[in-house]
Formats: sequence, C-alpha cells, structure tokens
Amino acid sequence: MTSSQEATQTEDTAYFRRTKPIEMTEDVRTSFFVSTIHAQGAWQEDELHMAPVSGLVAAELEAYQPREDFITTRISFDILGKLHAGEVKVVTETVRPGRTIELIQSTVYAQGRAVLVGRTWKVIASDTTRIANIHDPELPPVEDAEPWDEMTGRWPGGFIRSIQARTFPDHAPGHGRVWITTDIDMIEGETPSPFVKLVGLADTANGLSPIAEPSRGDVFFANVDLTIHFLREPVGAWLGFAISANIGETGGGITSAILYDADGVVGRCEQSQTVRLAD
Repeated sequence: MTSSQEATQTEDTAYFRRTKPIEMTEDVRTSFFVSTIHAQGAWQEDELHMAPVSGLVAAELEAYQPREDFITTRISFDILGKLHAGEVKVVTETVRPGRTIELIQSTVYAQGRAVLVGRTWKVIASDTTRIANIHDPELPPVEDAEPWDEMTGRWPGGFIRSIQARTFPDHAPGHGRVWITTDIDMIEGETPSPFVKLVGLADTANGLSPIAEPSRGDVFFANVDLTIHFLREPVGAWLGFAISANIGETGGGITSAILYDADGVVGRCEQSQTVRLAD
C-alpha cells in the first residue's frame, strides 16, 4: 500500500461516498458512489471486495420504497463481472410488486457495465411466536471469543484491514466459529442499520475458514454469488458465523454458514466457489 493510500485510509470513515444526488424516475432509484480504500478486495488491488458492495446494495434496497409492515426473508447476489474500484452506479427497481410479497432488484454498474445484481424477497410481517422454533446450535457470545488477527496475515486488501474478528479454539480449515464487526460506515454520513451491517460482512464467510491456504497462492477459490436467508431482522453490531466449507473434485466448492447476532440465530448464508489450481 502506498503512502497516499495510507493517508486516504486514515481519512475515510466509510466504504463508499455519494458523488451525485439520488435520481428518482418513476419507480427507479439511481445512486452514484465512489469507493474508498476500505472497500478494496483481497484477490486483486484494483477491485472491490464483494462484502462492502453487498452492503451498499443492501442499503439501497432498504431505502427503496420502505414498508414498515414488511420483513426481508432473503437477499441474493450474483457477480456478473469484475467489481472495479472507483465510481459505481446502483439502479434499484421493483421486479414483482405485491400486497404481501415483493421482489426488489439492484444492479451495480462499474466502468459502463453491469457487474453485480442483488435481489431481495420481502414478505409481510406477522406474529408467529406461537410456533417459532430454532434447531440450529447456539454460538457462544462474542465476549467468550479470543481476538483473532490471522485474517490480515492470510488476506490482503483494505476491506480485510477494516474488520475486527474474534474466534474460538476449535477454529480449523474447513470449519470454524467466528465473530466479526467493523467501525466503518457503509456510506459516508449515513448510519448503517443492523441489516446493512450484517449483509456488508456476510461475504467474509468464504475466507474465514478456508480449506486451502490463500497466502500460498497455489489455489484460487473466489465465490461467484452470495445468498442470505433471514429468520428475522438482525440486531447489534457483531455478526457471528458457524462455518462449513467443502470443495468437490471438479472445480466447485460451497461455503455454508449459520449466522448469528446478539439475540442468537438470525439466518444462513451460502456461497458457490469457482476453485482453480495454479499451473
């Protein structure tokens, strides 16, 4: 990292800054941003990490025609091309409107092309306390976990440097239990909701307990998507993971995680990997 990048990293307090006023045309919301060093990816210096890009999309989806009587049950992301650092545009619109269920989509553009699409299903909220039941195991509280600095030794990039992690003694390649958080806002001057903060951290699952050691440079296992299912709205600033990573024999891999917040299990996430061995 150059001295100018270090100075910028010290000055910036968010992953993205707005560069123009928001445009609303009929039912389409268009927002314009520029990334900061905190959003820098781990695989290439000139690309963005998918985690803050996901969080940015979550913020736009949340702000688009909000309805207090709805909850988010799923948010999914597909990477369409390289997530170039610098200026990005996010276009948000309704795909499937409805009184009790709706599907909303955001498309991220960089260097003139669509590079990521995010979709969220929202459903009308109702009281299901009488039949609520969680079968997933509990995760010990963040206070019981030990500080974990291995992420910055294993992965490069501004985003990885922006997070704090805590883990447990049973952490190992392919499985682990981790708590992470960040002090960096998603958008400059805007306080992120727990939903935006959780989505903006969830993509790290692919790199928290990898089967292969990325620092050796002999294996590439980037994820091409991210899907998060929610049981309820998240709370708090810390996101917990119970991770299981698997790699098949023909170039595919899956990272799965149960997600936790201060109140317990909040959902699950899945990522599909493209796995390639160095020549």
